[in-house]
Amino acid sequence: MKPAGVVRKVDQLGRIVLPKSLRKRYQMNEGDPVEILVQGDHIILERYRPKCVFCGSMEEVGEFKERYVCAQCMEEMNLIPKNA
Repeated sequence: MKPAGVVRKVDQLGRIVLPKSLRKRYQMNEGDPVEILVQGDHIILERYRPKCVFCGSMEEVGEFKERYVCAQCMEEMNLIPKNA
């Protein structure tokens, strides 16, 4: 993890402002979802990318009945007999 060299204070509501240069570099726009991860004593912010609920893949993920499912799992589900 490379430090950005930017220090920001947390406000009374727990918010921080990401510098415009970082938002631009990582293509983060107003309203974009951000995932908050914890790794040891580090807090990591990532642009949110949906994962398949079955296999965890982030490739070719689409929404199906309010859940995210990848194309491969959808194909496998289509192979299941309807009377099973």
